[in-house]
Amino acid sequence: MGTGENDDSNKVYAKNQDHVEVPDTAHQISSDSWLQVAFVLTTGVNSAYVLGYSGTVMVPLGWTGGVVGLLLACGISLYANVLVARLHEYGGKRHIRYRDLAGFIYGRKAYSLTWALQYINLFMINTGFIILAGSALKATYVLFSDDGKMTLPYCIIVAGVVCAMFAICIPHLSALGVWLGVSTLFSLAYIVIAFVLSLNDGLKSPPRDYSISGDGATKVFTTIGASANLVFAYNTGMLPEIQATIREPVHKNMMKALYFQFTVGVLPLYLVVFTGYWAFGSSTSAYLLNNVSGPVWVKAVANITAFLQAVIALHIFASPMYEYLDTKFGIKGSAMKVKNLSFRITVRGGYLAFNTFVSALLPFLGDFMSLTGAISTFPLTFILANHMYLEAKKDKLTNFQKLWHWINIIFFSLMSVAATVSALRLISVDSKTYHIFADL
Repeated sequence: MGTGENDDSNKVYAKNQDHVEVPDTAHQISSDSWLQVAFVLTTGVNSAYVLGYSGTVMVPLGWTGGVVGLLLACGISLYANVLVARLHEYGGKRHIRYRDLAGFIYGRKAYSLTWALQYINLFMINTGFIILAGSALKATYVLFSDDGKMTLPYCIIVAGVVCAMFAICIPHLSALGVWLGVSTLFSLAYIVIAFVLSLNDGLKSPPRDYSISGDGATKVFTTIGASANLVFAYNTGMLPEIQATIREPVHKNMMKALYFQFTVGVLPLYLVVFTGYWAFGSSTSAYLLNNVSGPVWVKAVANITAFLQAVIALHIFASPMYEYLDTKFGIKGSAMKVKNLSFRITVRGGYLAFNTFVSALLPFLGDFMSLTGAISTFPLTFILANHMYLEAKKDKLTNFQKLWHWINIIFFSLMSVAATVSALRLISVDSKTYHIFADL
């Protein structure tokens, strides 16, 4: 496929013939087994973020709201992801980017808007990963020294440097390969340790307080903000990019990967989230390992594996940006070519340097999770998925099915607006409580 302006093979047409230029990708596609893709998805679900959900989901929602919310969000997320997966080969063409699919269905404006939303989504997720990695480093340091010299901003900087080094060494998503297995081992390590230590603490502790704090208005805002965290927990915001790596038959293999993610893949998340909240109640922090007690070396292993897993998981969520930059600037061929290596050092290093700066400036992890879910996960995963499916399949849908999709679109649109207001309020409150570059 060429990239010249007169080559129609790389133009995707919407129904109004508003064409969008879609370049070849510089990255590898159509090569991975469904199991490898399933592990990519599961790595995202069971990333170090799971250590925060006891505090950011369960504390503001309580037992009933938290349990029902997590299970309901799981089912809704599976449904929305299945809709997107079914459109991967819509119109007889494989759409390897979220924005390519939107551009094919709607035209150029939707292509640009989808890319903007996705960029915001992935940038904020990556910001959260760097904050998480920095928090894990600081927690490890505090285990062995209480001199206060290694503050959170310094730990975040170290985390950003390590993330950049990893991004330079791994050229594309499929190249993760064995690192996905390593990531799974890291995830199991901190999840099992967090579960065992929380269980032990819970068995020894007096009755915990599980009440939801705050007055009426505060409870409303925190509940709405937590709903954004619910959908954030399960969704990547880059399903077409992940599906692009899977080998034929695309749809059949992707369904296997999604069913694995939303059944076996979510069990570790539930294990640590529910046990953590049971053990510490409403005093559970946004980083569960700060609550648990136990042998220093065991807690150190948990924090170090959480740090390393965050580095790997960040690479998954940064890969659409890397693919865009590599494709735009023609970075192909051997990863070790001087041109390619120097490009990754300069461009990826610069991108992650800015990400690290934002992470250190505003290290409010729970707030970032809420805002990410509100302004990008809701629109990308739920609103856009339902509307794209409605547009693509409307001639084949019954009136009831059309009504169902419109209900989803309207409901999640309202939720997105409400959750955005709630998240901005939380950031405003925390910004008054804590100063920039805070040592949380």
